[in-house]
Amino acid sequence: MKRLTRILLPAVIALTAVLILTGCGSSADDKTVGDKKTYRQVSPEEAAAMMEEETDYIILDVRTQEEYSEGHIEGSKNIPLQNIEIAETIIKNKDTPLFVYCRSGGRSAQATSILKRMGYTNVEDIGGILSYRGKVVR
Repeated sequence: MKRLTRILLPAVIALTAVLILTGCGSSADDKTVGDKKTYRQVSPEEAAAMMEEETDYIILDVRTQEEYSEGHIEGSKNIPLQNIEIAETIIKNKDTPLFVYCRSGGRSAQATSILKRMGYTNVEDIGGILSYRGKVVR
């Protein structure tokens, strides 16, 4: 037993150190589940640049109706995260560019993953309105 401990303990320590130092191999912006990339979070600045190049995109606010009415990105549509499945009745073309946001980034991350699973192919998580520097409609 002592011999096994002498062999396994250094191996476990080395493996732990490698995992900590490499961060398990995922970058800060690419969100993954297992080996599958589920979505990529982009900054509001990156999203603005992408929107200049895209046409017919939709900015999707996944906060509650109450939060939306307190202030939202101009031109955005509100589909709360808890009702995200209704997106299919509103956004028929699954190749439509979607830019998803919420308050701080948690719900937009969840919504982006769900939308990808629903078959939407062009979905970007732009995080939270708290970090947005553009015009907010009240």
